[in-house]
Amino acid sequence: MKKLIFKLHYAGKILTGEKITTIRLSTNLKEDDVVEVYAGHVRIGKAKIKKVYRKKLSELTEEEIKADGFNSREDLLKSLAKIYGNKVISSNPQVYVIEFQLV
Repeated sequence: MKKLIFKLHYAGKILTGEKITTIRLSTNLKEDDVVEVYAGHVRIGKAKIKKVYRKKLSELTEEEIKADGFNSREDLLKSLAKIYGNKVISSNPQVYVIEFQLV
């Protein structure tokens, strides 16, 4: 089974439904996939992938940013830079927005 892995501190937001998307530089996930969801090394459940689409990082809307659990674009960019590096994020890459729902 495919996995969707998050940092441990996102567990609460995922479980409460505050975080219903994730933004990634690459993915092998498709709509209707059922995946195991991990926060850190802890399995927190399964999720169904509702939608996967691609767009430029700079084109993300405030709604998409909030659905990913961030308060602002700046917070999102800081978090992505920690994962992928400043150089990659500052190049305005194409990103995948993955919408999911715990099942």
